[in-house]
Amino acid sequence: MLNENLCQDCPRNCLVDRSKTTGFCGAHNKIVVAKVIENFAWEEPSISGEKGTLAIFFAGCNLKCEFCQNYQISRTAKGKEYSPNEFYLYLSGFDLSKYSAIEFITPTHFSSLLLEALRGKKLPLPIVWNSSGYEKKEMIETLAEIVDVFMPDLKYYSSELSKRYSLAEDYFDYASESIRAMRKLKPDIIIDGQMRQGLLVRHLVLPSCYKDSLKVLDYIASLGKTQISLMCQFTPTKYSSIKRRLYPLEYKIVLDYAGKLGLNQGYIQELSSSSEDYIPDFN
Repeated sequence: MLNENLCQDCPRNCLVDRSKTTGFCGAHNKIVVAKVIENFAWEEPSISGEKGTLAIFFAGCNLKCEFCQNYQISRTAKGKEYSPNEFYLYLSGFDLSKYSAIEFITPTHFSSLLLEALRGKKLPLPIVWNSSGYEKKEMIETLAEIVDVFMPDLKYYSSELSKRYSLAEDYFDYASESIRAMRKLKPDIIIDGQMRQGLLVRHLVLPSCYKDSLKVLDYIASLGKTQISLMCQFTPTKYSSIKRRLYPLEYKIVLDYAGKLGLNQGYIQELSSSSEDYIPDFN
């Protein structure tokens, strides 16, 4: 029988005792908040609502995407540490009437701790789970107890690309299964333009990878009616082996294909969004 103290929160299955050491994500056994941005209005309008979200950025990550815009916090586990009970008290200390939703950004590696913090608690706002998509279906089924809106990435179809850029050869296997569970568990409820419950799938089109994006869209279309966000904001970082931004034609091919598939609920970006100006300041 597996020791329940050994971490199995995500597909990495590091099986480490996080009270003593860390696994791939770099996190110990406390919730680590790297930054909080109040009234965060940079997300899709159905997520941000009229007031913006209370955006909680967690430190560390169970992926190592070489193009991560949040690399300043995703590649470290530095931040303010909270036990589950301390985190709930911290969250309760905000005037939640000031926001449209509570947004957890990169929370996957703290799944068990967040469940412990919030299970059985009633908060007045939707909780948005803004994740990489690299998650376990079984964990998503449990997280549905506390999460109202799932907003995962679906980054890749190709195992070659996911291994090269995120060190996760099995990314699509897990992400596709977990996202299908999200779709089943949370039918969309949209009130006054804001998603109070449901699923919004994001996909970032990468330079030279538009053919993979078409396969990702085929999968999203198989989910049935689902909001999508097709992003073109790739910006090279010091870690990126891809050194250029997306060509307009690459993005147009993907947008046209989405239209052919009937994926017309959601959002697209202007090519001008490929800029460091859109990356939050994590200092």
